Amino acid sequence: MSSSSATGRRSTELGLVVMAGLVTSGAYVLVALGRTADVPPNLVPFLLCVLGLLVVAHLATRRLARAADPVLLPIALLLNGIGYVFIARVRPDLAGLQATWTAVGVAAYVATLLLIRRVGDLARYTWTAAAAGLGLLCLPFLPIIGTNINGSRIWIRLGPMSFQPGEVAKVLLAVSFAAYLTDRRELLATGTWRVGPLWLPEPRHLGPILAAWVVSITVMIGQRDLGSSLLFFALFAVLLWVATERSAYLALAGILFVVGAAAAASVFDHVQRRIDIWLDPWATRQGSGYQIVQAVYALADGGLSGAGLGLGDPRRIPEVHNDFIFAAIGEELGLFGASALLIGYLLLIGAGLRIAVRAERTFDKLLATGLTTVVGVQAFIIIGGVTRVVPLTGVTLPFVSYGGSSLLANYVILGLLMRLSDTTARRLGEAG
Repeated sequence: MSSSSATGRRSTELGLVVMAGLVTSGAYVLVALGRTADVPPNLVPFLLCVLGLLVVAHLATRRLARAADPVLLPIALLLNGIGYVFIARVRPDLAGLQATWTAVGVAAYVATLLLIRRVGDLARYTWTAAAAGLGLLCLPFLPIIGTNINGSRIWIRLGPMSFQPGEVAKVLLAVSFAAYLTDRRELLATGTWRVGPLWLPEPRHLGPILAAWVVSITVMIGQRDLGSSLLFFALFAVLLWVATERSAYLALAGILFVVGAAAAASVFDHVQRRIDIWLDPWATRQGSGYQIVQAVYALADGGLSGAGLGLGDPRRIPEVHNDFIFAAIGEELGLFGASALLIGYLLLIGAGLRIAVRAERTFDKLLATGLTTVVGVQAFIIIGGVTRVVPLTGVTLPFVSYGGSSLLANYVILGLLMRLSDTTARRLGEAG
């Protein structure tokens, strides 16, 4: 392709970004009309802020990653915009903070594109990234700064500010896993000793998968955080499978996680309680199962087309701005709106996997796969928890739920994927 292909991609992206801005602004107006029948008085400042952030993100991409995928950024901005509208609808007191964190997230996206020009350079920091990621993951265990919120010890508090270090840890661990498997994929793909029907590599090379299993179970037990443990373990299992092309590793990883989770459920009350609520939330509908029951009612009330923006009653769910924001979307936009959100995530995941398939270098391929897996598995875990497909966990819905640390980490992931896409396009001669 000629250099015009890169220009065409950015023009396509600009059109999609403008559409994302219009959808977000239209939804914001409809929410206000649904509640008060009046146009919001801060509409003009809101439009200027939204369009300003969109333009900054697009111009940064046009300048720093001009050959990158044109779909990723608009989808992420649209998800972020819809999430902000619903946060402002159910928790107006948090709207300003979420807007601030959105600006910080966009700044992190620009900084990622500006500072990381060659993603392959990150492969040098295998153990540094692993140590930093595990260190961040363990920070909530510290007695002074570690904070227990809603039964999970996954937060740290520094003065008036709270932060979830696991969100940054997932990016660092994705880099570490991808780098480790790039160096050892051939050793891990070669079976030298047999255990039942499986041919496994040397035991010393199996250490990382066992370590990942131990860490995931430790997090689940110590921090009462089922979501993060499943997310980190799934990340390593998927990358191991992709690197070695051996599906036996997926089976082994699944067995290890089930064994560990079953043991934890039999020993620790909070794990068994999550499973009991999942199986029968109505048994404790006035207690620990209250939110799940209310989320089910909200989704049922939404029907096919929804109650309408600003016309539902999602605030009866206590954590609707965070863990249960998908229930609010399902109530007011119905099955059609909830399905559109799911399609947005499928498009985001598809674009990320396309970047992985097109990448020529092993590290680039594995890193793109890992980052996409993080977003996809996290979305599945929380949406599946709200709809009772899996036990509910405390992860956020990427780009949609309230939370500064989540937005920051996800925009860094977006920046890395865009850099990988741009690097591959340039290597294939698609940037002129």
